[in-house]
Amino acid sequence: MIDQVRPADLAAWFAHDAAAAPVLLDVREPWELQTASVAPEGFALVAIPTNEIPGRLAELDAGQRIACLCHHGARSQRVAAFLVQNGFEHVANVAGGIDAWSATHDAAVPRY
Repeated sequence: MIDQVRPADLAAWFAHDAAAAPVLLDVREPWELQTASVAPEGFALVAIPTNEIPGRLAELDAGQRIACLCHHGARSQRVAAFLVQNGFEHVANVAGGIDAWSATHDAAVPRY
């Protein structure tokens, strides 16, 4: 089961394991990143579009806590499942995606 973490609860989820720097994996397309993006706050922001994840898996560390983010949460859920299938243990999906991030956590992030 993949954790579903609301944007407001992400810092607490990341804090469960301080041994490795946590990662917010943004799986949206480049144009989406230009439209709206999250400012890293206590985590590294890594942007890899969904369709590039299989070929770029080596860029991610299975020992890190990784929370996946997309627009509304569907693409990131699929990526999170893919990561778990490939040996990543500490994976979450940001419930509601960047839309929820803007609506409930940081109104400065544009909605689209």
